[in-house]
Amino acid sequence: MLDDVWIVTLPSDVTEPYEVFVNGVRQQPGADYTAFGGVLRFSKPLAREGRLGLLRWASMFFGVAGTYRKNDSVDVVYEVGGKRVVASGLPITPPTAPQQPRSS
Repeated sequence: MLDDVWIVTLPSDVTEPYEVFVNGVRQQPGADYTAFGGVLRFSKPLAREGRLGLLRWASMFFGVAGTYRKNDSVDVVYEVGGKRVVASGLPITPPTAPQQPRSS
């Protein structure tokens, strides 16, 4: 059985120590996420708003409606060469759905 974890891959130049934020709120290692092998693993659901369809885009353009879908942002703050760097809006990979057996 697969774990329900959302994966965020760190940029290749990230080294410890670093800080992790979700929607601007600092996350605590061990409590909010675990880190291993260049990835962050979150057990709480994270979501990125997908591409907007033509109808939703048009309704926003004409001011009829906005977009209210969940759109989490994972950001990492770290140092490179003595300078603070922010990697913002890192890609989120949702849990993989288990494969259903095919019926013959």
